[in-house]
Amino acid sequence: MSETIGTPEYTGVKIHDPTSTAGPIGLLAFGIATVLLSLVNAGYYSLGSSIVMIGAYVGFAMAITGYMEWRKGNTFGAAAFVTFGFFWLTFVGLLILPKLGLADAASPTAMAAYLFMWALYAFVTFIATLKYNRALQFIFATVTILFVLLGLGYLTGNTLFTTIGGYEGIICGLSAVYTGFGQVLNEVYEREVVPLG
Repeated sequence: MSETIGTPEYTGVKIHDPTSTAGPIGLLAFGIATVLLSLVNAGYYSLGSSIVMIGAYVGFAMAITGYMEWRKGNTFGAAAFVTFGFFWLTFVGLLILPKLGLADAASPTAMAAYLFMWALYAFVTFIATLKYNRALQFIFATVTILFVLLGLGYLTGNTLFTTIGGYEGIICGLSAVYTGFGQVLNEVYEREVVPLG
């Protein structure tokens, strides 16, 4: 008796996925955290220990969101949320590991390189959003600009770039909050309550 090992034959049966979209969770986490950190960059208060809590919240929330989007077959959502979730966790690590005496602080040039590579990733992700709504396009365009401004701040030592990045980051973060709440309200009311373009 022979046994065939391989992919089962497709039977035409579709499995209904009753889970909701996770995108608003990731967008709200990203938006809230970006506004809070950007207020620091804009000079409203000092960083302090809040970065640990901000980074942990947004990092894990976005990574979980990305996993949920992957389960739904959304490659864009999975890649964007997981990757940006781990950005936040690594960014927190870059700031707190030296304070704990576990690593040397990254040089300004190293931080600039780190942020410029994230700007490149954000830009490529922005290109993918051209197939989506204007709200997502705005978020990813502004986060690309944000990474460039913060990278220039580290590279040049000119705090004006960081301050401008802070204000630009507030706009970016609020746009993510708007989009996240918009998706929730539009789904709840089953019509376009919040325009997303």
